[in-house]
Amino acid sequence: MEKQTSFKTSPPLPNLSIQDWDSLLDDFSSGDASRRRKHLSLPLLDLCLHSLSRRDLPSSLKLSLLHFLDQHLPSIPIPSPPFPSLLSSLRSLLPSPDPSPLKEQLLITTTSLFISLLQSPSSPYLQSLIELLLPLINRPNHGPDRQTRGLVCESLRELESAFPCLLSEILGHVWALAQAERTHVAQSYLLLLTQISRNAVVNGLLSSSSSILSTSTPLTPFTIPQIALSDQSLVLSPPSDVNLREIRRVLAFLLDRPRDLTPGAISVLTSTLVDIADALEDCVPAVSALLKVNFSSLLSSHNPFLSHSILSLYRHFSEAFNDHDIGKVAYRLQLSASDTSQKLIFRLLALHWLYGSTLLTSQVSSLTSLPGFYPQVFDPLAVKAKKLDAISVIASEGDEAVSLLEDGLVCISYFRWLPGWSTETLVAFRAMHKLLIGVMPHDGSDNGPGCMRLGSLMESTIFADLENVLIHLALEHHPLVPVIATFSSRLLQCETHSPVSSRFLQTLDRCLIPNLKPGYGLSFYFPLLEKISENETVAPKGVLELLKRHMVCLTDEHGPDTGHRSWSQGSRVLSICRVMLKKHKGSQIFRPLSRLLAFTCQNFPDLEVRDNARIYLRMLACIPGKKLRQTLSIGEQKSGLAPAPLPASLIDVPPHPSPDLKKSTGIGSYIHLERLKPPLVKQSWFLPVQGSVPALSNGSGCVEGGIMDIVTSVAPSSPDESNKTDSSKVAHQKEASRVMDPNTALLLRVLRTHFGCIPDYRVMPGIKIRIPCMLRFESDPFIRNWGFESCDEQTLPALYAIKITFSTLSKYGKIPSCRVPFLLGDSLKSDLVIVSVGQGNDENIEHSNFAKVFLELQPEDPMPGLIDIFINANTATEQVISGFLRPVTIGIEDMFLKAILPPNVSDMWVPRYYSDLFDTLWEACGSSVNIGRETFPLNGGKGAVLINGTQSVKFLEVPEDVLINAVERHLAGFVVRVAGAPLVKVIRQNRVIENIVWDEKEEEEDDLDVGPSGDDFSAENALVAYSREESELDVEYTQAEMESNSNDRSLAIVDKKKSVGNICVLIFLPPRYHLLFLMEIGYGSTMVRMRTDHWPCLAYVDEYLEALF
Repeated sequence: MEKQTSFKTSPPLPNLSIQDWDSLLDDFSSGDASRRRKHLSLPLLDLCLHSLSRRDLPSSLKLSLLHFLDQHLPSIPIPSPPFPSLLSSLRSLLPSPDPSPLKEQLLITTTSLFISLLQSPSSPYLQSLIELLLPLINRPNHGPDRQTRGLVCESLRELESAFPCLLSEILGHVWALAQAERTHVAQSYLLLLTQISRNAVVNGLLSSSSSILSTSTPLTPFTIPQIALSDQSLVLSPPSDVNLREIRRVLAFLLDRPRDLTPGAISVLTSTLVDIADALEDCVPAVSALLKVNFSSLLSSHNPFLSHSILSLYRHFSEAFNDHDIGKVAYRLQLSASDTSQKLIFRLLALHWLYGSTLLTSQVSSLTSLPGFYPQVFDPLAVKAKKLDAISVIASEGDEAVSLLEDGLVCISYFRWLPGWSTETLVAFRAMHKLLIGVMPHDGSDNGPGCMRLGSLMESTIFADLENVLIHLALEHHPLVPVIATFSSRLLQCETHSPVSSRFLQTLDRCLIPNLKPGYGLSFYFPLLEKISENETVAPKGVLELLKRHMVCLTDEHGPDTGHRSWSQGSRVLSICRVMLKKHKGSQIFRPLSRLLAFTCQNFPDLEVRDNARIYLRMLACIPGKKLRQTLSIGEQKSGLAPAPLPASLIDVPPHPSPDLKKSTGIGSYIHLERLKPPLVKQSWFLPVQGSVPALSNGSGCVEGGIMDIVTSVAPSSPDESNKTDSSKVAHQKEASRVMDPNTALLLRVLRTHFGCIPDYRVMPGIKIRIPCMLRFESDPFIRNWGFESCDEQTLPALYAIKITFSTLSKYGKIPSCRVPFLLGDSLKSDLVIVSVGQGNDENIEHSNFAKVFLELQPEDPMPGLIDIFINANTATEQVISGFLRPVTIGIEDMFLKAILPPNVSDMWVPRYYSDLFDTLWEACGSSVNIGRETFPLNGGKGAVLINGTQSVKFLEVPEDVLINAVERHLAGFVVRVAGAPLVKVIRQNRVIENIVWDEKEEEEDDLDVGPSGDDFSAENALVAYSREESELDVEYTQAEMESNSNDRSLAIVDKKKSVGNICVLIFLPPRYHLLFLMEIGYGSTMVRMRTDHWPCLAYVDEYLEALF
């Protein structure tokens, strides 16, 4: 079958109905990739554009299609540019003067498609689009189409922004149109004029001697200017006097028009004028002052866009603003933040602008500004949090920082009585943390008036007052103790503030612990006591004495009504003791800790606590410090229960962590499951065949995979007939006797023997294919995404408990999952490694660490396909990796198997069996023998198959030595016979193909009677012995048939005189199909004749044969 050449003429587009479009839009809007994937084979862009001209579709659906293109354009395959279709649709809709949502949306979609798909403005389609749009704007003050003219101006502005200087030659025409327009569409003309002027100034067009406002160039026909096509950056030259006057006229006109613009348009105009002023600052120094004078009144408005515009002017031209102007800006923002009538978003924006700029530190960071920043009681919590942040920064500049902060916290003073997880509590402690950061930033820099060094901070009144506030909160409000512990942990995690946290814990040990009383109420302070015990800079004596008094109190107060409280608190005390054993030296804690543990193991009422205390005491006395810390690090347990020091703690099962979805999305880029032997053909397409290969069905059972159920015959009427039942208990259909020749009868007998060895996968285990694969992962990207803690740079990351599951849409049966207990990553590539050229295909050399995984397939239809892979694994840091890997491709050559041997064939007769089977199947798949009505039972007794043969040819222009090498490399196991003395001599010398039939005879006319082997079927050479009495009726050939066969043989002889020999290849395709090659090898070319009983496989054989060479 020759490979067909592709034609440029595209097939006609299908007409999708309204229901089809609704289903397609729902699938894309669902976000499910599998639902989208089934539509990607359609030319969606062409279909959408074609549907715009259909009259049977409603306008609402056409609008939805245009919105669909805008939203999903990056994910839609675009085989050819859609610009001609877009332009034709625009030409049919734009001339209409009536405003239409479809026309406006089509213009927006067309503009976005041109900007997204065009890489440069040199396309003639872009020139055609602009020629189509320019006449529409050349009608100023025309009322009926003013909405369309405004939208056209916006489209031209976007094109000018995407391709700078595209409209620079018609700046004079746009200038005249903007002056002439008096309707509300003048805003669009002004913004278009501003964008074109900005690109002309920035790209150095003012240096030209000709006027930039010249109208000598006509508006249409439009030609793309050369400066828009050049990729080289221009060397900016001083502007000429003519163009300097012209641009001043344009600026004066634009500065006079903000009153006619909306707030959003003013924001766009301001940002564009800022770019123009930056480029003209050397030539026109007063331009920044003009901008400030014209736009300073915008600050009095209550619109965030206008306030943002004046702030952008201040950021770019801060020299034009004096202290009075800056103070006015800051004061106005402060009033906006405190105005309760303003919207919440604007109040937060005002605080954000103040808090994130130098205005706050230079103009607002004074005690006189604090009353404006104190949050009100009825302010939203977000405004309170932002104002407290501002107070923290302002307070860090003064000496009474903590008192000022406490005044600010009055608005959320109720946080003291709320749970520790409440939002108000988090806001209060966030303000305290901001105060410390303001005094001493994270980077440790001491630049600025309020920043301190570490030593100065610890000795300052700010830190002392803050400690007193936290100690007071801990003593008076027990629910806030875990929040204080978390506050300390957050400081410990920062390298800059870690000494501050240690100093704070020392103060707690000195000031808080002496004021605590033993009893059941001490359980509130266990989180703080645990943090103090973890810190090595704090002496453990105070904590241990408090815990001993607490254990004595628990022992004394224990009674029948205590319940589990003694066990719970005793376990918590032992957990704190465990922390001290891990964090402190034994010499520091031996005496006080041994007394505590001795009292506990002797007097504590709970048996489990006593036993654990006894074990800890023995470990403290008998195990050295370093080894003791290593022992206690095994089997960590959550605080709240006493961790068992025995090895039984090793069996504790921690809660299963949930996978990180954000990190797991891209795991297919560094975790790979690859085939050890990649397929020859990189299959990029698959032939969709509904169901299986159709079999001849006469209503006698279901057809599945080309296998039909055997219908049992009617029960025999006599005992003699029942005794004739076959021993295999297979019931065949009762058929009438037919007349056939001996060769056909022998052919049917051989086929029944062969198919009787093939298992019926529906009732018994089928034929399986094992594809070896390699699982590996790259260490460098894995460490960047998931992290890896190791003190040795040569230590590699690892994955644990890997489970790989497979899924596919192809008919491969249920694919069993694979498990890999442990896998190391590839070696870290710190140095360059030199690899020899011959090692390129050795997977073991390329990848040092990998696991071998087998894909077990049970094909029900021998077709190529894709296997989707899903992996679950754990990392050393207890993170869960879960996600899809790149799919594995299954090629047509993976389905190639040797035919199954019957059990009664000896080793000596195996070559002859395969040769005879090839001849039999060759005849059965051809058209010379009619066996279409015959059914062949499979092994299992419940299914039978039919043979529907198909044949094709493939001409290969390759030298004979190249073809022989390819066959020996890829098809050696499937060759059953080699004919022709020259060919037999060459292949035998190579010693690659063995145990086949070698036919060294010269081909004669009489050798071609039956098949390509040249061997006649006879009783002596038959595969299965038979008797003349058991065969069907014999029919002799007529004279006409003999003459026809003689003519065919003469033609075959003439064609074969050019060949040096034949190679016969027999391939079994599970579950029950065959593929036969008869390669007629000639000098410089080869004719491959193919026959098969599974016609869809021929679609892939062409590419496979071409890939062999």
